[in-house]
Amino acid sequence: MSRLGSHSFVRLLKCNVRCVRICGGQRFKSNEPSEFEHPVSRTIRVLKGDVKNYFSLPEGEKTFRKQHFLSGHCDVLVIGGGIMGSSIAYWLKQRARQGLHVVVVEKDPTVIPNNVLCYTSASTVLSVGGIRQQFSVPESIQMSLFGAEFLRNVKKHLYVEGHDPPDVQFTPTGYLFLATEKGATQLEENYKLQQELGAKNELLSPTKLKEKFPWLNTEDIALGCHGLRDEGWFDPWSLLDGFKKKAINLGAEYIQGEAVGFKFKSMPDVMVEGVEPGTYEALDSLLIKTPSGDIHPIKFGLCVIAAGPQSGAVAKMARIGNGAGYLQFPLPVEPRKRYVYAFNCPNGPGLNTPLTVDPTGAYFRREGLAGSFIGGRSPDVDKEPSTENLDVDHQFFDDYIWPHIAKRVKAFEGLKVNSAWAGFYEYNTFDANGIVGLHPYYQNLYLATGFSGHGIQHGPAVGRAVMEMIIDGGFKTIDLSRLSFDRIITGNPILENNIW
Repeated sequence: MSRLGSHSFVRLLKCNVRCVRICGGQRFKSNEPSEFEHPVSRTIRVLKGDVKNYFSLPEGEKTFRKQHFLSGHCDVLVIGGGIMGSSIAYWLKQRARQGLHVVVVEKDPTVIPNNVLCYTSASTVLSVGGIRQQFSVPESIQMSLFGAEFLRNVKKHLYVEGHDPPDVQFTPTGYLFLATEKGATQLEENYKLQQELGAKNELLSPTKLKEKFPWLNTEDIALGCHGLRDEGWFDPWSLLDGFKKKAINLGAEYIQGEAVGFKFKSMPDVMVEGVEPGTYEALDSLLIKTPSGDIHPIKFGLCVIAAGPQSGAVAKMARIGNGAGYLQFPLPVEPRKRYVYAFNCPNGPGLNTPLTVDPTGAYFRREGLAGSFIGGRSPDVDKEPSTENLDVDHQFFDDYIWPHIAKRVKAFEGLKVNSAWAGFYEYNTFDANGIVGLHPYYQNLYLATGFSGHGIQHGPAVGRAVMEMIIDGGFKTIDLSRLSFDRIITGNPILENNIW
């Protein structure tokens, strides 16, 4: 028996033994599956059925299952292998180990030797990698506080024997938010909430700002807020790689493929509001397209959409936004392109430079040593760039970023842009906040998406939260109930009160 077949036998046997214990030790008759039967007999019968079905499959499907799992089904299927999906897989396997078969489907087409996904076009690895507690929504603050704790102890959390521990290069230099008179009151209110929840930061007057950061022009600034602990930036690729390696080490399986559709099953006995009795259909399988172009179904017990910018498109495949009742409401997540520019300024701010956010929304931070920096800005709504590709608009820097950061830091007047890249935000068009939890129509579909640029720092907390919902039946650490899909149905957005 193959390794996978042996694993399936043991897992089924354990499950069937538990069933016998629950039934008070009674047995099934082996020739009557609907009555009591010995657990070993029942396990062998089920495996015989799997094997029979396997040998009746087309050759392409046999090859796929040989490379992956023999039975063609899993307990939890996660769509998306970025930071959200890999964190979910890690937390599930950390808790369940051998008791839960977790499969992650990732479509990034770039592969290096040994079939390792590179994620060269994934949002996670193209992000700036910032982490801050300076939000106005309590859940965001709490998730970032946990994210910082996770980063500080990442070598313990994600250590895999035989591998070097992940080095995420956490640089806790802080964030510095600047406000004009118009935004000062909001900045102060945000600060008070952050302090109440355990964040460590400080409010600084223009005079104090100038004392602490002599390079800063404060002529139009009324107030600043500086993070003193657990804010800064880290290497997104190293964190993602650490999550993925640890999840695989714990037993999660990664499959390269693109979600192209769902298969449904009729459940006439299920009653759902807004659906004609007897017509309810549940999600049964995901159809994935492999690099060879073949289409394969993966049957699942539970499914999690964590597909980043493509989550809205994946949800449409599940009829979300194209049906009756709760299905009339689409998942409001779509890709939004954001540029990051790398530039040199030898006479620029030194090592004590935090990630500084101008009142206009333009930001910059130090990148390593020797006068290197990166920066960017979200465009105005009416100037959103095309998402057809990852091309960079270099004129955007000259028109919308450089004038603001050069005004804020005089040395930046003579900066030189060396390179630039673009990545996609998983943008929630409803309120730019994450959507986490069970979908109200499908009782086996969870969502973990829409964080609109904050996903990399909230990934550790969201993965743990989804695990708690699946295994414990509800949130046990950070209550993310307000981030559920329900708020889209009721029209109650959760908006960040930013200062620009």
